[in-house]
Amino acid sequence: MDHAFGRGESFALGVEEELLLVDRATLALDHRLSELLPRLGGIVKPDVYEAEVETASPVSRDAAEAVAALGAVRARMREAGATLIGCGIHPDAPFGEAPHVPGERYEAIAASMRGFMRRTPTCALHVHVGMPDPESAIQVCAGLRSYLPVLQGLAAHSPYWHGRDSGFASARAQLFRGFPRAVIPPAFASWAEYEVYVDGWLAAGDAPDYTFLWWDIRPHPRLGTVELRAMDAQARLGSVAGLAALVHGLALALHEGRAAPPRPGAEIIESSFRAGRDGLEATLRWDGAMRPLRALAAQAIAHARAALRDRGAGGALDEAERILREGNGADRMRAEHARGGMRAVLERLVAEAAQAA
Repeated sequence: MDHAFGRGESFALGVEEELLLVDRATLALDHRLSELLPRLGGIVKPDVYEAEVETASPVSRDAAEAVAALGAVRARMREAGATLIGCGIHPDAPFGEAPHVPGERYEAIAASMRGFMRRTPTCALHVHVGMPDPESAIQVCAGLRSYLPVLQGLAAHSPYWHGRDSGFASARAQLFRGFPRAVIPPAFASWAEYEVYVDGWLAAGDAPDYTFLWWDIRPHPRLGTVELRAMDAQARLGSVAGLAALVHGLALALHEGRAAPPRPGAEIIESSFRAGRDGLEATLRWDGAMRPLRALAAQAIAHARAALRDRGAGGALDEAERILREGNGADRMRAEHARGGMRAVLERLVAEAAQAA
């Protein structure tokens, strides 16, 4: 398999966010991305749905630099007439109101998923970290697998679906599991093992290439990165920065041997479910015992801070600590709903998405 590992700066950072377009008056989904795209000069991309837009930072040194670029893109979209919200799914959209954009890739996905595609758009935050070589990518992927539930709990930002409380902190995470190949992959022992595994799965699924493997974490050979894809999209740019910095720092810590988490597969899968359900209040299986997610998150932030200190890039981790201290997006949405109902939730999401980092 051709790859770009080692061709760019090792441990450079890239951040992608999927955001929803809403009507400014009604705050319902606004299905007009194809109309807006010509006004945006190529700074954003479609992502399956007409009410969903994907933005990406340039290759960046750290989370602060990446998120500054994303903030500028959000501002450009607002200038072009878009009203944005950041969260895992629209909290009040009716089932079935989800037209997709034209395009060969999206037509193929729609043909595969059939009526299931029309449930509601799902939006995630993706973080890429550049890797020096394929074996390092495999090593870091294997280590980050153990941290997936911690990151999902911190980022949980979609408690409502179709106007009702789902009972989960991240309804998006559960909805996305319905897509084919949307799983936590095994920990591969080598790049060669990964290649054999991917070839077999693509053949079984008759899928065009590895980008149709919608794993929570995966090597991205074409970009030369490890891509973590398991977190809900965020309204606050500060939260984007904190979560991206945490992934960045953990990747560095794992590569340098500063962190050595447990790697059993079944425990990670079950803990991922618990993190999506219970958010920051989850308890997770870790190293043979059930432990509070909050304690594991604090430990992960400490590992990341130590690894980023040498790069002078640890400041964004203050925002990850803020999530631990003040609550995640799901907590804020539920508190707002208790104060003012669904309209207040939607207004807050719009306001937070418009704030500077």
